[in-house]
Amino acid sequence: MKILFWGTPVFAVPSLRALGEEGHEVVGVVTQPDRPAGRGRELRASAVKQEALDESYPILEPESARDESFIEQIAGLGADLSVVVAYGQILSSEALTVPPMGSINLHASLLPSLRGAAPINWSIIRGDAVTGVTVVRMVEQMDAGPILFQTEEPIGVDETASDLGMRLSEVGAEALVEALMLLDAGVIEERDQDDSLATYAPKLNRAAARIDWDRGSISVSNFVRGMDAVPGAWSELEGQPVKLYRPTARPDVIPEARPGTIVEADRDAGLLVATGEGAVNLKEVQPPGKKRMEAGAWVLGRGATAGQRFE
Repeated sequence: MKILFWGTPVFAVPSLRALGEEGHEVVGVVTQPDRPAGRGRELRASAVKQEALDESYPILEPESARDESFIEQIAGLGADLSVVVAYGQILSSEALTVPPMGSINLHASLLPSLRGAAPINWSIIRGDAVTGVTVVRMVEQMDAGPILFQTEEPIGVDETASDLGMRLSEVGAEALVEALMLLDAGVIEERDQDDSLATYAPKLNRAAARIDWDRGSISVSNFVRGMDAVPGAWSELEGQPVKLYRPTARPDVIPEARPGTIVEADRDAGLLVATGEGAVNLKEVQPPGKKRMEAGAWVLGRGATAGQRFE
C-alpha cells in the first residue's frame, strides 16, 4: 500500500518505522517545520523528520496543511491512504480526502474517551487504571470518526505520562499495522463512536500544570505523574517556581500542617509535602535555571527545608 504519513513527535516514530518494516511504500512524510528549541533556541528538526531523513523518505513541511498549493502537492504523490499520528495540525476535508482510501489516525486513548491533544496525560491525571490506543477513520470533527481497531493497556501504579507515552507508541504501531492489514484485506468492521460517551483531553500548558495542594494525596500524585515531563507540574517556593516529579501518594500520613507545607526534607527520602488529605512524597525536582535532579540532592544543597510551604 502507498502511504502518505503525517506525524511530528517521538510518539509517531515507531509507527513510521513499522510501515516500512511491513513493506508499505511511504511516498511522503508530512511533519511540522523545524522549530526553535533548547536554551540556545536553535532550529531543531522534529523526531519524525529525523527518521524520514534516515530512511530517505520525501519530506514535506508546510506551515499550513490547508494551503491549496500543498493540497495539490500531496495529490501528486499518488498515495492510497494517509496515516496520521500526532501531526499537530487539524486537517481540512480537502486534505483528508486526497487519497482514494481516505485518512486514518492513531489516537492514544480508548475513544470516545479522551478526544483531544493530551489523552495520555489526562488518563493519568484522572486516575484511570486502563487506557489504550484507537485507530479511527478521520473526519473533520476532532477524533470523532468511526473506529477501525482498538486495544487496551493497563496503566502502572507509578507510571508517568512520559513512561506511558513510550509504551503506547510501540503498542500503537502494532495496532496500526494490524488495522492496515485488515483494511487492505477488506475485512475490517468500522463502528461509529457514541458521542454521548465522549470526554476530552485539552492541550496542556504551564498555567494548567500548577499544583493544587488542597487536593488529596492520590489526586496530587496523579497530577504530577500526568504532567511529567512536559509541561511539568510546578509550584512556587519562596516566590520561585519549582517543578516536581516522581511522586508517591501517602494517604496514611496525616500532617498537622497546611496543604503545600514541606513536612520532611530528607537527603535520602526527598520531600514529604502536606496535601488536603494525606501527603505526597516527591523524589525529583527541577529548581529554576537548573536541570532535573534528585530531591535529596536539592535538600542537601539547602534548596528546601521542613516548614517551608509550596504555594
